[in-house]
Amino acid sequence: MGTTDGGLLKRLIRKLTSDVEDLDADDLSRDAERSGAQRACDCRCGDEVTVVGRLRSVELSPKDAAATLEAELFDGTDGVTLIWVGRRRIPGIEPGRLIKVRGRLAVRNGRKVVYNPYYELRQAS
Repeated sequence: MGTTDGGLLKRLIRKLTSDVEDLDADDLSRDAERSGAQRACDCRCGDEVTVVGRLRSVELSPKDAAATLEAELFDGTDGVTLIWVGRRRIPGIEPGRLIKVRGRLAVRNGRKVVYNPYYELRQAS
């Protein structure tokens, strides 16, 4: 068995014994690298960032509050909260959706946030 076969066998065994969430995180991390995006864990406050990941959750603001749409993006390394001010709904922004976003990273209450990010809906690879 050559080194390539050994690597393939190790990956196969890992896929059979790993948690589904861990495998999804690995896949998301690889997709981000291929698309030239930064890893969310490496992004710092004030940086102009491009992050690719899956939307874990989407929250609409209550009718009596200021219009905002919040979504939690996870790229396999860390989460980033996306906040669109003045929007209650955006077609395609829904849990489970793959998305590529670009914007200036801020920190709010200890969490990474991008306000009004440019976004691109992605197809699962």
